[in-house]
Amino acid sequence: MGSKIAVVTGAGRGLGRSMALHLSRRGVGVVGTFRSENDDGFKSAAAEIEANGGRVAMLRLDVSLAADFPRFAAELSETLKKTCGRSDFDYLVNNAGNSAFAPVIQTSEEEFDFLIGVQFKGTLFLTQALLPMIADGGRILNVSSGTVHTVSPGLGVYAATKGAIEVLTRYLAAELGDRKIRVNAIAPGAIATDFGHGAVRDYPDINKRVASMTALGRVGQPDDIGAAVASILSDDFGWVNGARIDISGGQGL
Repeated sequence: MGSKIAVVTGAGRGLGRSMALHLSRRGVGVVGTFRSENDDGFKSAAAEIEANGGRVAMLRLDVSLAADFPRFAAELSETLKKTCGRSDFDYLVNNAGNSAFAPVIQTSEEEFDFLIGVQFKGTLFLTQALLPMIADGGRILNVSSGTVHTVSPGLGVYAATKGAIEVLTRYLAAELGDRKIRVNAIAPGAIATDFGHGAVRDYPDINKRVASMTALGRVGQPDDIGAAVASILSDDFGWVNGARIDISGGQGL
């Protein structure tokens, strides 16, 4: 693989796919994860990276199942050894996520557990499991959301889990400073993907409304995020640490 190696969760679709592609274009080797063998997105993502001359491996991982993380860590270790003769990697992107739409006062315990299990518990314990394999001087990038700081009806609990990710990011940055591991979070605005049942991408009224609230006059596209992530993980952002980086085109200003 490339001189640097990134592990990107949820790399078969949406933002994760774009992140993987843009990192690959910068010469970064990519190990992406996918949740289900029935989702062909990870296969086409891998094929596109390889067609462009990049190196990629895709491994199965459900980030809601923390008990499976030791198995994944062992598989990742074997993959790194076989593909590039390394026992470590450089970048961890905690991207995989889910959504549930309900007012806070109507959110069920089941919906809460569903959200917290992926967005917060999954990010925390996957990071713990993989930290021994992250090279000193590496990077961790967590995916938050613009909904943490701008209210979107129906997304209160989702936003609260992302707010927890921003707090976790700052603490990780402080705790991992001795290893020179830089930890940041990005906060995308509304992006035209299949996330949230494709609401921003597939419903013209929603697309138009979001665009009207965005300073640059349009909704975000996956490549807006993928390109930014590739840059943030590079040495160009070497003095940025413990930060929340808004990537929204000025949504909600």
